[in-house]
Amino acid sequence: MFALAMMCGFGLLVFRLWSLQIDRREEFAKMIPGAKKERARIPGPRGEIKDRNGVVLATNKASFEVRINLAEVVTEYKRQAKIKKIPLPEVTLDIIKQGIKRQDSELDIFKIFEETIADRMRELGVHKDYKKDSLRVHYRSFGGAVPWVYRDDLTFAEFSRIAEHNLGLPGVTVAERASRIYPLKSVACHILGYVRLPDDQRASAEDRKGWDYYVPDDFGGAGVEKSFDNYLRGKPGVRVMQRDQRGRPVGEVDEEYEEPRKGNDVYLTLDARMQIIADKALREGKIGRGAVVVIEPSSGEVLAMVSVPSYDPNQFIPSIQQSDWDALNDGPTLPLLNRAVRGFVPGSTFKIPISFAGCLAGIQMSHFNCSGSVTYGNKAMQCWIQRQSGGSHGTLGLSDAIKYSCNCFFYRYGNAAGISNITKVGKILGLGTRTGIELEDEAPGILPNPDWLRANHPNERWSDGATANTSIGQGYVLASPLQMASVSATVANGGKAWSPHLLKRVVDHDQAVLENPPSLRGDLSASVKPEEIEVIRKGMWKVVNDPSGTGKGARITGVEVAGKTGTAQNWRLDEKRVKHDDNHTWFICFAPYKDPKFAVAVLVQNGKSGGGCAAPVARRVLEQCLALDSPKFTLTPEPMEPAEGHFNHIPSVQYVGAAVPPDALGGDEDGDTGAGASTPEPATNDMPAVRTAPNIKPKADSAGSAGNSSVQNVPKAVPVRKVGIFDRRSQENKPSDGAPSGGGFFRKLFR
Repeated sequence: MFALAMMCGFGLLVFRLWSLQIDRREEFAKMIPGAKKERARIPGPRGEIKDRNGVVLATNKASFEVRINLAEVVTEYKRQAKIKKIPLPEVTLDIIKQGIKRQDSELDIFKIFEETIADRMRELGVHKDYKKDSLRVHYRSFGGAVPWVYRDDLTFAEFSRIAEHNLGLPGVTVAERASRIYPLKSVACHILGYVRLPDDQRASAEDRKGWDYYVPDDFGGAGVEKSFDNYLRGKPGVRVMQRDQRGRPVGEVDEEYEEPRKGNDVYLTLDARMQIIADKALREGKIGRGAVVVIEPSSGEVLAMVSVPSYDPNQFIPSIQQSDWDALNDGPTLPLLNRAVRGFVPGSTFKIPISFAGCLAGIQMSHFNCSGSVTYGNKAMQCWIQRQSGGSHGTLGLSDAIKYSCNCFFYRYGNAAGISNITKVGKILGLGTRTGIELEDEAPGILPNPDWLRANHPNERWSDGATANTSIGQGYVLASPLQMASVSATVANGGKAWSPHLLKRVVDHDQAVLENPPSLRGDLSASVKPEEIEVIRKGMWKVVNDPSGTGKGARITGVEVAGKTGTAQNWRLDEKRVKHDDNHTWFICFAPYKDPKFAVAVLVQNGKSGGGCAAPVARRVLEQCLALDSPKFTLTPEPMEPAEGHFNHIPSVQYVGAAVPPDALGGDEDGDTGAGASTPEPATNDMPAVRTAPNIKPKADSAGSAGNSSVQNVPKAVPVRKVGIFDRRSQENKPSDGAPSGGGFFRKLFR
């Protein structure tokens, strides 16, 4: 009995000791003076970008990062060095303080990182090259407040390998992150843009205020990712970590956890099917540089906006190599340039806005004679027909002048209308100014007038010759395909100039929080009679449907198309400063003639003529966009690789197997090139410099390469198993096979 009593007493004592020292260890550790809580910021995933029908253009996927809290690494290293009584490694730096250059020393975080972390990563086969200076600058700037992202591109296999081995290295966290992905690759790339992942520059002191551990958000760097960033940005969550008196993590405070919230979904006015139709029309036409814009005339909604060459925005995620960025940003064909919102010499397509100016001046029904040339001052300005055949067009009214694209008519007509009315119409139509499209890289173009000339070329004087050249879309005039598509849409709908826009609506968890209604920029129908607008519409109808029209290449069997061709002589300098001809060929149109559904603008660079190069592209786009209403024609959006650019001359555009009306051939006689010498290619620096550079992957140095061996005679820290700030929940949700479970926060978002 005595022995049994002793055994029971001893058992109770052991149980009590186990309860106090092991089972309730964390509870008592938190009560020790010096213990504290640390708040960690969890970035909220971005909302999705979709087309008008819900086709996903930009979404998120789960990616994995290795983040290093350098302050924890240093703390553990110092503890080990103190035990072994070994001095800490230091590095000598040249610094300038108060204008005086001197040397100073700091803790060598590189050597510490190599010994404490990098060697173990090499053993596991997950080490990647890094830049030593980037590591040092980050530690000097932020210590442990902002984690240093050592790897932002872990494969799932690497993530599983690290998770399986339970690294337990001080300060090391393997974390999930919502990473951007563009499922259709290059489709709508110039509209979507790209996101820039967080970096040191975004983690300002103000942003970090109130956080012990700060992980910033991704943000838009270009395109609608940037324009609609406030809608797309998620709401951050909060994770609170409990540390003991020694600063070691002992657990997570579940009751203070706040789940991050996904950002709003943004629906664009684009139709992904039409976007692909326009994209393929340019590619199949073997066009290396050009653009297509499709607008809904009744609202100004942009249904498609394509520019070639193009790029794959996935190339920027999570970061892009410097060489790849240089190729995109500085390549000769400029793949990043959105030609749809870039100013080009519009040529004879600009005669349509001039036609409206004559309506304001009350001369719309006037006739003017074309004798082959008109003289202003001591300069004879020719019509294209005299240059081509030595002939003339005779006396014409506005409708036939549009059909023939007669320069002499519009020289006289523009001067009779006056530059003030031309400027007034241009302002209503959005020419010479930004249209307001939600893209920061939109160029305003140029609508020259006396005030503009005084401001930009003070040594020149405005003259009737300058008005004449402006009236045929030459000289200083620059307009974008988007602007000219808007002009065509205004003619199509009878005079209402709707502001072109890309935002359809914003949705928060299937609940619309913003609807973006059409906005009227100006209304020409308020001052121009319907019958006067019909004369302009009829002239555009003749361009395509009259036997002598310049746009016969846009004819579609069973559909009345109205349009206007344009060809502007240009030249460019190549990388060796050699001069090359590089015409800008245009076609603007709308269809059907009655109750128009689409207004289109096509630009083809280095083409022979607008009628032979741009008009067939417009026909292809209109045919297939109109066919979408038929059950016989189906198109499922699929990923497209980037379109490659080139400088090849394009004599004409023909599509294999396309059914073209016989009388549509030969529509390439629009030799309209204005007066005087050809103009140079507009400089790329005319574009607003608003694009934010993406994350560029730092080029690793020899010190941070995968083959680098550890520095000798530095104390190795003993790995101590610690729960990383983001480890606990991922471990709790991880199934037995090591794959992320479906119950985690991120999996809910990515379903």
